[in-house]
Amino acid sequence: MTLGVKLWAEHWWPAPAKLNLMLNVTGQRKNGYHELQTVFQIIGFSDWLNFIPTTDGVIKLNCSSKELQNDENLVVRAATLLQQKSGKDLGVKIELKKILPMGAGLGGGSSDAATTLLILNEVWELGYSVEELAALGLTLGADVPVFIWGKSAWAEGVGERLTAIELPEKWFVVVNSNLHCSTKEVFAHKSLTRDNPAITIRAFLDGQEDNVCLPVVRQMNQKLDFIYKQFSSFSKVFMTGTGSSLFAKCESRKQAVTLLNKLPGNWEKWVVKGVSESPLQKSLKQFLNLLS
Repeated sequence: MTLGVKLWAEHWWPAPAKLNLMLNVTGQRKNGYHELQTVFQIIGFSDWLNFIPTTDGVIKLNCSSKELQNDENLVVRAATLLQQKSGKDLGVKIELKKILPMGAGLGGGSSDAATTLLILNEVWELGYSVEELAALGLTLGADVPVFIWGKSAWAEGVGERLTAIELPEKWFVVVNSNLHCSTKEVFAHKSLTRDNPAITIRAFLDGQEDNVCLPVVRQMNQKLDFIYKQFSSFSKVFMTGTGSSLFAKCESRKQAVTLLNKLPGNWEKWVVKGVSESPLQKSLKQFLNLLS
């Protein structure tokens, strides 16, 4: 094993989660996709991946959640897509430690795919730009580009048109309701208003933070509505994406821990920090400096 391969084999890479700090639906395209406005906040809470390059052209995934260990996993699909784009017979052994809950609106699968594209671009020495990787990632899911970009962002379109936005590095208490909310069903629901007026970044920064999907999801799921009401007795509560995770904003870690300790002990909940730059991009910069 060469020194370069050995260094890659020993390194683990974060695939961080995100929160949608607001979500507005302003229209619907002829193809059924919805025109959105949202704010992505990357948080310091991650899955972890390891990549060992091989020369046999085989892409192999080993996942801590065995039900995700298949060719439909976005990690495998991302690696395969990059391999096909390159036209090279490159292989890799991938290890995925799944920490982020599935179907919780935290973007775990999309982030796993983004980490795969970014790291394999370096492992395989392909030289694609961030813009090229983001365009490739968009074919896998609307949330993938923001994780490739690696910064908090204002997003429009289906979530792919990104504008950098400076956000304070607040602390959050995130609660996973353990309920799967189908994005397709939420966007198809008769109660969803699809022609809301567009808002500006300034309006968001001034406090316009509504998620228009929250009333719909609460109507669709009585258990989530019950958790939302309980949570709301301690703090103002928001929902990320189309659910099902709920969160509260805090000014400090101490305040977040205090809030966390007030919530029911049987809830799956975390204290996390919002970050202005993804831990993946920070780690990659440090690693490439080490290799150079």
